[in-house]
Amino acid sequence: MRRFPDAMARAQAKSKAAAYLELTKPGIIRLVLVTTVIGFALGGEGVTRWGLLLWTLLGTSLGSAGAFVLNHYFERDADALMDRTKNRPIPSGLVSPRSALILGPILTVLGTAQLWVTVNPLTALLVFLTAALYVFVYTPLKRYSWVNTPVGAIPGAIPPVIGWAAATGRVDTGALVLFLILFLWQHPHFYALAWMYREDYEKGGFKMLPVVDPDGKSTFRHSLATAILLVPVSLWPTFVKTSGLIYFWGALVLGVLFVLVCVRWRMNKTVQAAKAVFLYSLFYWVFLLVFIVVDAYFY
Repeated sequence: MRRFPDAMARAQAKSKAAAYLELTKPGIIRLVLVTTVIGFALGGEGVTRWGLLLWTLLGTSLGSAGAFVLNHYFERDADALMDRTKNRPIPSGLVSPRSALILGPILTVLGTAQLWVTVNPLTALLVFLTAALYVFVYTPLKRYSWVNTPVGAIPGAIPPVIGWAAATGRVDTGALVLFLILFLWQHPHFYALAWMYREDYEKGGFKMLPVVDPDGKSTFRHSLATAILLVPVSLWPTFVKTSGLIYFWGALVLGVLFVLVCVRWRMNKTVQAAKAVFLYSLFYWVFLLVFIVVDAYFY
């Protein structure tokens, strides 16, 4: 008779643990860590100091997780209004707002402190700056202005700089180039996502560009412009001697295809075309990483 309650208790504990994990947005953390590794590898001329890299990834994960937990806390009311987010841990009641408010700062402080001790102070400050910009600038700005996307792209583009700073102890031209690549990439990526869910964002009261620009003219113009700018900027690592010709030609092809996908979206103006842009943006980063790794092997 006691085994059934025990099984129920284990299932509830497992569900609660899964809910807390969801608060940290593990899918986005994976992208953060990939771009951090890119910065670390290019800044340090490859990955040879595995211990330093692992400490960097641990601290960055903790700092990012804390920011994402706080994002869930501050957006809990809006999340409850949107179909895409109404089943998130806080609106669904699996995690209390108070628990999220406590957990978020703890994770961020732990990550920052660990990086300060095991990596270097510059890396710790960059992680803390990223979290602060994401939580206290980007998150509230989503309710007031469409410029939340370019502003939010700033903390979103810092992870490769974090990796570079961890490997070198400084931020120089190569790190800034990686920042610009990721900064530009985020615009078509997030505008496409916002176009797909613009009705949901409107329910939540978020002033995403596709919400305040219902005919899509500004959305398509900004997406295409940043995709076009991404092409020459993505080639810059070759000119600052952090990558070679394999990366150069790979990035060129990927960038031109990104522009063509955005052109197709501008012409069709459909959710399917926006989804194609969003999916290709993920494909772009996967294969850009492949070209970086292959190029580093032969460069």
